[in-house]
Amino acid sequence: MRSAPHPPTRWLLTALLGLGTVTALILAMSAGSQAAGATAFVFPVPNGHFASPRTQITFRGVPASALGTVTVTGSRSGAHAGRIVADSDGNGASFIPNTLFRANETVTVTAGVAISGGSGNSFSFTIGDPAPAVPGAYPKPAPRTNGDVARFASRHDLLPARVQVTKRPVHAAPGDIFLAPQNGPYQEGPMIVGPYGGLIFFLPAPKGDAVTDFRTQTYLGKPVLTWWQGAVSHAGTGSGHDVIYDSNYHQLAFFDAGNGLHADLHEFEITPRNTALITGYYSVYVTTGSGTAARKRLVLDAVAQEIDIPTGNVLYQWDSLDHVPLTASYQPAPGNPNHPWDYFHINALQPLSDGSILISSRNAWAAFDTSGQTGAINWTLGGKLSTFKMGSGAQFAFQHDLRLRPGNLVTVFDDGAGPPAVHKQSRGLTLKLDFSKKTADVVGSDEHGGPSLLAFYEGNVQPLANGDDFVGWGQQPYATEFDKRGHEVFDLRFVGQNSSYRAYRFSWTGTPTRPPAIASAVHRGHTTVYASWNGATGVHSWRVLAGPRANALTPVATHGRTDFEVTVPLQGREAYVAAQALDIHGHVMGTSRTIKGY
Repeated sequence: MRSAPHPPTRWLLTALLGLGTVTALILAMSAGSQAAGATAFVFPVPNGHFASPRTQITFRGVPASALGTVTVTGSRSGAHAGRIVADSDGNGASFIPNTLFRANETVTVTAGVAISGGSGNSFSFTIGDPAPAVPGAYPKPAPRTNGDVARFASRHDLLPARVQVTKRPVHAAPGDIFLAPQNGPYQEGPMIVGPYGGLIFFLPAPKGDAVTDFRTQTYLGKPVLTWWQGAVSHAGTGSGHDVIYDSNYHQLAFFDAGNGLHADLHEFEITPRNTALITGYYSVYVTTGSGTAARKRLVLDAVAQEIDIPTGNVLYQWDSLDHVPLTASYQPAPGNPNHPWDYFHINALQPLSDGSILISSRNAWAAFDTSGQTGAINWTLGGKLSTFKMGSGAQFAFQHDLRLRPGNLVTVFDDGAGPPAVHKQSRGLTLKLDFSKKTADVVGSDEHGGPSLLAFYEGNVQPLANGDDFVGWGQQPYATEFDKRGHEVFDLRFVGQNSSYRAYRFSWTGTPTRPPAIASAVHRGHTTVYASWNGATGVHSWRVLAGPRANALTPVATHGRTDFEVTVPLQGREAYVAAQALDIHGHVMGTSRTIKGY
């Protein structure tokens, strides 16, 4: 079910016309008065220059009842009426304008609370100059290889990319492998495979959609599956939605970015506050140079947002163009100013315990620790503006999935290639930060033992509970687990030349509400039954029922589960058959429909 962007609220919104402004007045339906001395943090940030014409105005740190009278006036568009939508946590609200703002105008906002970074109880920001969105690029199917696609008699509708385990998990951590094949050749989608490569779950994405960042997270105290799905552009950015499924494979949420943007493929992190940290991109025209050298060019503003999932409100927004100069980029500007310059390329977000948000930039070869209230940069790791002196071998390039870990450790997938190729091969890198000395030094490096892998995009590093590192190689079709000494203890690859944006190992319990699937065929006068249950993790064995009539079935065979689909040959021809999935204790978990046996 798609999350409603603006559900009913407890607040009565009244628009008052007068004196050339349109005023949104919030009256609390319950008793209460305006909070004395309240200060709100706001987005767009005060004096920001790249807000979308569709931007909402976010107030955080105060309840909606404290906002008092809110006036919003554009220097070109005039006064704006709108409505107030309270955030679900009661600690803020958004003004949603009824009409769009105009490009390059200054918007002035006044409220009944003090504004952090503003002037008293008011602040201003500028609307950017919107440019055309980067066109989409349907992923090219992987070249065909024998056995590259799994096929099932009981589920002809499923055609996932096939994987093979090249190093068996003798000393590996427990858990299943989470992938999202992106290059078909027939279907993309979220996929779970077991420790030996057998399929557990696959959900084909809609035709034309890619899927990234498939993993387990916790939402409202329960384990869930999350991923992004949508269209991928020629610049490697995404335009789609973020998805949450429960352990019964029911959709809990399906939502987009805010402020007129679309959710991007690179990050969907559920915070401890049950909000969503996501990435987005905003195409704008930016004037570069000065005097006779000044020219307007199309630049991609990399955006981080925190979304209130129940309401769709934007709780936080960070625009790279307001905080990181174009000169920080290692990505050359295109010769044609109308071609998009992806100078920053945001690809990872992490909420930190102190309230700040860690933002990774592929094309600046850096990560930025930013204030979760103002967006200001606290420190920078890597790149041209690094706060830290990078030790020998510590500088990464075109990195993905940079994370700050306990003990001031940083893990990062160092692609090492963009192009150009900066390193000879990609690596899972661990750094130790010394905040007093402002140094960053290498304490671990995981490299694929064979073949040598160099990924030009994507990838991740996941520290596991037993101290191992699980590395997804992005563009390269591998996923590898390394122990504490850097030895490979597990290795898996797609049979074809496929890729997965990230790869993870998680423990997962899934119980579908749909019944198991079944099919039958006759071979040499004997009925063979095929059964599967997409997403069921607790199936230990299968019991086949058969009989002369659909309402007269008895058990005729039992077979242990060894793969996604079980194949059970029967002794003779059976008129009707059904299959039951059994748990480890022999209890029936689910029963298929009854079908004809021949």
